[in-house]
Amino acid sequence: MSAFAAAIAALSAMVWGSADYCGGRATRLASAWTVTVRAQLAGAVVLGVAVFLVPGRVYAVDLAWGGAAGIAGLIGLVLLYQGLSTGHAAIVAPVTAVTSALVPMVVGLLAREAPDPVALIGALCAVLAIGMVSMGPAAPDGAGRQAPVNPRLLGLALTSGALFGLFFVLLAQAHDDSGMWPLAGARACSIAVGLLFMTVRRESLRLPGATGWWVLLAGVGDIGANALYLVAARGGPLSVVAPVAALYPVATVLLALVVDRERIRRTQGVGLALAAVALVLTAV
Repeated sequence: MSAFAAAIAALSAMVWGSADYCGGRATRLASAWTVTVRAQLAGAVVLGVAVFLVPGRVYAVDLAWGGAAGIAGLIGLVLLYQGLSTGHAAIVAPVTAVTSALVPMVVGLLAREAPDPVALIGALCAVLAIGMVSMGPAAPDGAGRQAPVNPRLLGLALTSGALFGLFFVLLAQAHDDSGMWPLAGARACSIAVGLLFMTVRRESLRLPGATGWWVLLAGVGDIGANALYLVAARGGPLSVVAPVAALYPVATVLLALVVDRERIRRTQGVGLALAAVALVLTAV
């Protein structure tokens, strides 16, 4: 894989992680669906400009791949924001990332693309890391005690990661000369599905107070990271680019530790370190 593709994938990870943190902050005051759909609408404006700035041919099949990726990404974001809003960002983000990194590897195995032995070691480290970060308390509850990482929270992170991994796989199927049009298909479908779901549930798009700024940053950052990932996926193999892009929790966790003063147990800290090792080995 070229150094350019690796650098772009890493940059997309940092932008994604920062956007996820902003979305998680907004979800503390508004529903995950409201935050996600509003963020998608905000990002659509930026995407509209990018589509015309980056030349590309329109393929119907690429719009379909993008649409499927958009739906997977939408639901993944909703679940991720729900997890981040609980104050367990230092746990939810890495578990989601490790899972999203493993999905492209599994797809490669099913396609009979034998991965490097180092990557397989990384996969084993990832499984162990998920178990370690899910052990015991991670953050204080309202009474000052340590609140446990419950199975529901872990399930949110795992499901979100699987959907993000699917997003990586689907979006990478687009033609190299399609420009940003696959993302246009992704955003059109995700917004349509999101609005339909909110209409059925009779949820409002209104946001309280300063939450709008967090949503705006989340939406612009998310579409920017999507565009960077699409560029990286065209310059290197999926089995490598996707795991590098999955390093996004580095930014999310750092912001949570510095801004929100989140606390983690020593065992969970080791698990986080192991998750980082797993991602690096998978990328290698």
